[in-house]
Amino acid sequence: MQLAPGKKIYFASDQHLGTPNYEDSLVREKKFVRWLDVVSKDATEIFIVGDLFDFWFEYKRAVPRGFVRVLGKLAEIADSGIPIHLFTGNHDMWIFDYLPHEIGCTLSRKPVEREWNGKKFYIGHGDGLGPGDHGYKFIKRVFANPFLQWCFARLHPNFGIWLADFFSKKSRAKTGDSDAKFLGEENEWLAIYCKEVLLKEHFDYFVFGHRHLPLDLKVGENTRYINLGDWIQYFTYGVFDGEKMELKKFES
Repeated sequence: MQLAPGKKIYFASDQHLGTPNYEDSLVREKKFVRWLDVVSKDATEIFIVGDLFDFWFEYKRAVPRGFVRVLGKLAEIADSGIPIHLFTGNHDMWIFDYLPHEIGCTLSRKPVEREWNGKKFYIGHGDGLGPGDHGYKFIKRVFANPFLQWCFARLHPNFGIWLADFFSKKSRAKTGDSDAKFLGEENEWLAIYCKEVLLKEHFDYFVFGHRHLPLDLKVGENTRYINLGDWIQYFTYGVFDGEKMELKKFES
């Protein structure tokens, strides 16, 4: 696909709306809505690359309360004709058909490959990729099991949503600030994963979230791994203008 002159592709991830409490989350939600307002002026497509919510579960007739500002803004942008691509992350993998139907977005559960102006992109949330982290990979398989999802849906929403939200916040508290520490390129599991993929196929850019740390690493002769950071501490995002991909900070 060739971008029209002046048009751009935007990427953001890990907003984790809902944490640590309603008041602080609302401030960040309003900031993210301002970002959506700004980028929609010259966006060809917008990618929300996972963990928009710190927790999300859709019952057949009930969804978590809140987030009306961001959902309304995403629907407004999609209605204007700008495609919205929403990826599930490790905190909101239980997004099903409600958001695609109400917003009009495309939902992705696995990495996707795209090409603009001759540049090849590999885009995904990043959870469960690369070496190690076997405990989480097992838990992800459990959470993705349709029968276990059905069992969870038998819980009353008041209790089920509270329970999952409790464990989501507990997981974030346990992680603490460990995401803010650069491990070195040889230990960054997504950088290792990028190099493994490059053995089979060339990409110009790997774009991931999940790591919460803004990163721009060279992982091949003409290949970069971009981690988008988060909207809890860094408020960073990625933008491709048809020639180059950059990490930027909103309202710095």
